[in-house]
This record gives sequence, C-alpha cells and structure tokens, in this order.
Amino acid sequence: MRTIFLLLAIVGAIVPMFYFVSWFNEFGWSLGAMVEAWNVNDATTGLVYDLTIAAVALTLFVIWETVRNRRWINLVAIPATFCIGVSCGLPLYFWLRSR
Repeated sequence: MRTIFLLLAIVGAIVPMFYFVSWFNEFGWSLGAMVEAWNVNDATTGLVYDLTIAAVALTLFVIWETVRNRRWINLVAIPATFCIGVSCGLPLYFWLRSR
C-alpha cells in the first residue's frame, strides 16, 4: 500500500499541475482570473467548495494526528494539499503516515 500511496501522490501532483500550468499559459498568470474560472457555473463552484471542505478536513486531521504522534514531517501534506490539491496531499499524508 505504501508504494501505491506514493504513486498516487505523484500522479496527484503531476496531473492537476499539468492542467493548471496549461491554463495559466493560455490565460495568463492571474490567480484572480483562475478563481473567476472556478466559479463560471454551479457545477464548478460546487466542485470548488467540495474540494475546499475536503482540504480543510484533511488539514485538521493532519494537525490533530501530528500533534498526537509528534511526527512533524507529516505536516508537509498541508502545503501539498493547498498548493497542489487534495489529490496530492491526501495520498502523500497516507504515505507519510504509513512509515
């Protein structure tokens, strides 16, 4: 399972970043424009809120588990979650936790 978690974290980093970079190259490097694109219709807005709530839940769990177990390296999953996405942060946390 450990190898699967690591592979999922890598794929979860590469795939979203490919699309983010492609979008930025096409529309310019503006976070405001990207946020506007996220809210272009109800479906995308729903996905944004879904992923935001999942990211916050994951962050709270990572903090709680890290403080409890004192495995500070697990906190790396938080910036991975918010800078790349839940698709990277969650499997990365599982990989770190399984050590």
